[in-house]
Amino acid sequence: MPDESTTLAQLRRLMADFVAERDWEIYHDAKNLSMAIAIEAAELMECFQWVRNEELAALTSDAKVRAQITDEVADILCFVLALANVLELDLSTAVEQKMAKNAAKYPPETFRGRYFKPKRGE
Repeated sequence: MPDESTTLAQLRRLMADFVAERDWEIYHDAKNLSMAIAIEAAELMECFQWVRNEELAALTSDAKVRAQITDEVADILCFVLALANVLELDLSTAVEQKMAKNAAKYPPETFRGRYFKPKRGE
């Protein structure tokens, strides 16, 4: 299922089927899924803990570490898909709308090559 030919709908169905086959719907509420996302994100951060920036290329090219990173990213995405299923969120629309907000908040002529926290209300 490569990214180029797999839809979000297919991934959501894959996750929904996995949950349904195990009767896990009772555990998959918004609170538990949001907590699971945070926990998996922390596990992803552990992969990079205490690694200096100049060591990142070597770290991420190591097959064993890369596999662990891939698993953690997949765990996060699976729980995001499950949360979208539970809350009936349209992820494509949500991302498109959020990117429009981000584009307005961070115009390229102001933020190209640099970042600073915009003042409130900007």
